[in-house]
Amino acid sequence: MSGNKTNTGHEWIDPDDAPELTDAFFEQADEYRGGVLVRKGGRPKLANPKRPVHIRLDPDLLDRLRASGPGWQSRVNAMLRKAVGM
Repeated sequence: MSGNKTNTGHEWIDPDDAPELTDAFFEQADEYRGGVLVRKGGRPKLANPKRPVHIRLDPDLLDRLRASGPGWQSRVNAMLRKAVGM
C-alpha cells in the first residue's frame, strides 16, 4: 500500500542542545573494551546493601501486603524493623 506515513509526533532535537558530558556521566556509564563489558555502570554501590531472602507467608497476609501498592516490600522491611525494636 502506498501513501504517506503517519507522523510519529516526535520532533527533531538539535544535537547542539544535548547536555554536556561531565565526569559524573562517565563515572556512571558502562565501560566496554573490544565490545566486552568490563565494568557495569549505574548507581554507586551501597555500604550496607539489602539482601534477598525467601520467606513463607500465609496467602491472605501476602495478598494484603501486595494490595497496599508499589513499595510494599520496603514497608514490610519497616514493619519488621519496628517489630524487633530497631
